[in-house]
Amino acid sequence: MSAAATTRDPGAAARPAFDLARWSAERLRRVEQALGQWVVADAPAGLGEAMRYAVLDGGKRLRPLLVLAACEAVGGHAEAGLRAACAVELIHAYSLVHDDMPCMDNDVLRRGKPTVHVKFGEAQALLAGDALQALAFELLAPEDAAFPVAVQAALCRLLARAAGHAGMAGGQAIDLASVGCALDEAQLREMHRRKTGALLQGCVLMGAACGAADAKVQAALADYGAAVGLAFQVIDDILDVTADSATLGKTAGKDAVQAKPTYVSVLGLEPSRRLARELLEQAIAALARSGLPDTRALQGLAMMVVNRDN
Repeated sequence: MSAAATTRDPGAAARPAFDLARWSAERLRRVEQALGQWVVADAPAGLGEAMRYAVLDGGKRLRPLLVLAACEAVGGHAEAGLRAACAVELIHAYSLVHDDMPCMDNDVLRRGKPTVHVKFGEAQALLAGDALQALAFELLAPEDAAFPVAVQAALCRLLARAAGHAGMAGGQAIDLASVGCALDEAQLREMHRRKTGALLQGCVLMGAACGAADAKVQAALADYGAAVGLAFQVIDDILDVTADSATLGKTAGKDAVQAKPTYVSVLGLEPSRRLARELLEQAIAALARSGLPDTRALQGLAMMVVNRDN
């Protein structure tokens, strides 16, 4: 299936073929410009340099794209969507900075360059992560926002829930506690639903919160986000054993070295690939249930997640 394919909706035949690469490039240009403006260089004692190193010029930016795609699908407020897109990328960046530190995964390579603690030292890396997390919520509640306070509050709540004990942080805690343990598929799914899936699903829900999505649309988009979030982790586990470090931009094979349970170790390589395809089908079906007139960007991003090589 091509990323240029369209979702099955009555108006699809009347629209030109969707170009995901062009759509993404236009939105990423705005995201990069905004991040460059909002992640300031003049924070005290070199902190700004470490923050910018952690965020700028690297990464797939999948999370901002999911926010913007969902925002556009529901006809949401453009400024709210851009701020939400940047906020989730800051949360993602902070999590990577902390995850790479010696007290957690102890990794030295991220996005094709030395990790933040290797470049700036552990204390500065810890502070850079803390500052990025705080900045994310500052972006969602600006003093001069052109969108309602209720939307600001909803975005803050969704992001906090996705990043906290019920989501990303809780999943990381399970991950660290599971090293060397034998997990079954249900336990593995629960760990990754929190660690990876919650923030990806949160991106979609934050995008929807920028507009007037009804309960049916929110439920369908939540199902889409859950499927994409889990598919992302399944592919990550596959690539950890099939790709090299240069392609990944991070250390390949580290899950096996650290005795971490993965989809490949629990299910096997080919069953993991089948699961990823099944999750893609679930994501596309959820978009069809939403009844939204144009979900081609969301469909294209789901296919990109499953078909990626890094």
